[in-house]
Amino acid sequence: MLIIKHVPPGGNWKDIPEWVPSKRLEQIRKSYAEGKGSRSTYYGRLLPDMPSYTINTYFNRPGNGCHIHYEQDRTLSQREAARLQSFPDDFIFYGSKTAINNQIGNAVPPLLAYQIAKAFPFKGQFVDLFSGAGGLSLGFLWAGWKPIIANDIDKWALTTYMNNIHNEVVLGDIRDEKVSETIIQKCLIAKKSNPDRPLFVLGGPPCQGFSTAGKKRSIVDERNWLFESYVSILKEVKPDGFIFENVTGLLSMEKGAFFEMVKSELSKTVSNLFVYKLNSVDYGVPQRRNRVVIIGDSTGTKNSEPPIPITSLKGEKTLFDALSSAISVKEALSDLPLLSPNEDGSWKNYVCEPQNIYQSFMRKKITAQQYIEMLSSLAII
Repeated sequence: MLIIKHVPPGGNWKDIPEWVPSKRLEQIRKSYAEGKGSRSTYYGRLLPDMPSYTINTYFNRPGNGCHIHYEQDRTLSQREAARLQSFPDDFIFYGSKTAINNQIGNAVPPLLAYQIAKAFPFKGQFVDLFSGAGGLSLGFLWAGWKPIIANDIDKWALTTYMNNIHNEVVLGDIRDEKVSETIIQKCLIAKKSNPDRPLFVLGGPPCQGFSTAGKKRSIVDERNWLFESYVSILKEVKPDGFIFENVTGLLSMEKGAFFEMVKSELSKTVSNLFVYKLNSVDYGVPQRRNRVVIIGDSTGTKNSEPPIPITSLKGEKTLFDALSSAISVKEALSDLPLLSPNEDGSWKNYVCEPQNIYQSFMRKKITAQQYIEMLSSLAII
């Protein structure tokens, strides 16, 4: 790819000569010249010794973010993007290329989900709403929690979920009475059958209406009102708690009024409400991904503190300076084979044995807990 060849590690669209033909580059340069701004991540190439930027649903488009491989002249493959999201190599995604890109980009990193689950002193059971491929569920499964049922409107995401997490799913819009009633009944049966396992509802409504990356950030976006159906299920099921995850745009939408409404409604369903802004890079994931996590808890066992960070970005002075450095892109991907543009390479063999503990974790040679313990032991003392 002629355009990509001109971008050095850490570089972006500004490094591409003006004589290189591209309609997309013309748009970016025009926007920049008019003072409308143009993201420095456009046509960005990853730095090998740093974590990636947020893996989104268009990581295969060089002109829409920082998704160019740190060494090879191509964008990230699906296998590589999934690794940067902390999905292990044996997690198989189903559907078309676009469907899989969406599943990977929309997912909660399972490793972050695992550490959220481990913050509770018990192994509960869960239902996953707006589940997607199952990033949240996978983390809770690793932590010993029991899946009950998952719901999504995307058939391919649920196919992925069924083949990797659990086969009890319901396909359809949560606003559909038949869909919501199926979910509610499954939850009530689970509560009665397993009274010693606290029941939690995982997931948050689709984030497009809240996202700072989109132009439509308004209460009138109908996707935002999926929240009403979400709350209705909480009120009917009366779970012991919930994990609500969403983009940080939720905090500022309608100058914060929408977020206050969200907190107000959620607080009516549980005894305690905790709001955290978490970055995956602080939790052993090789990716900078900021998200809002709201935890509702009626068990009385959850303290007010967020999950304890285990890694930190180089050069950032924090309370956690003794932590291991954040996992870099090269640490995450260097054992994977060379690929041509648009080649996934999932079927190709590794080029070497695992070079570090993250690669060992991705290849299922160690568990999530072992990975975290080993990472903690590498921290600066």
